[in-house]
Amino acid sequence: MENRYHHVQRARLIPLVLVGVAVLTSLAAGLTGYYALLLLALLFVAIAWIFSSLTVEIGDGELAWHFGPGLWRYRLALDRVESATPVRNAWWYGLGIKITPHGWLFNVDGLEAVEVLDKAGRKRRIGTDEPEALATTIMAAKKYS
Repeated sequence: MENRYHHVQRARLIPLVLVGVAVLTSLAAGLTGYYALLLLALLFVAIAWIFSSLTVEIGDGELAWHFGPGLWRYRLALDRVESATPVRNAWWYGLGIKITPHGWLFNVDGLEAVEVLDKAGRKRRIGTDEPEALATTIMAAKKYS
């Protein structure tokens, strides 16, 4: 992908909390002798790794984003984008991937995002620590797609 935009937002809270829970789970496994809890601890560490960052890229006629190492990639053709608007999410929408009253939310840190409306009327909110730059770049790149 030829990039016109590439930005990685690092998560702060998700890894801290999940690794902390993994440590507590490991301690519980050691104290109780129920070593199957170590599998749960590994799961918490894996989730922390997957949601450690959110990368957003714009290039080759598409908006693409993925969490952490990129196990799941999301793409939207720029010619399908109707608008991109900086927004602020409610704190109770949380972090990760979830459905909200404003469509799907993809977020690893903070409340700032860009709401992308496609021509079919579907909304997606992509978390970012630079919402103005991302929204402006999406709309500029859309003109050339």
